[in-house]
Amino acid sequence: MVVDHNECEANAVCVGVAPEMFELDDDEVLHILIEDADGELATRAREAVDSCPKRALLLEKKQSI
Repeated sequence: MVVDHNECEANAVCVGVAPEMFELDDDEVLHILIEDADGELATRAREAVDSCPKRALLLEKKQSI
């Protein structure tokens, strides 16, 4: 998962959906705490991506070597 900091408005919708995955620091910069989630966290990650009003979050699939 990645965040487009140029688009992110730090409104924290993603933090509300999955607080263990996202954090806003004191400067209102979003940090992704868990980049590769599975199971229930993967479901909540997709919900967070879909809930972002600025579409600043992107799920990326792992690439095989």
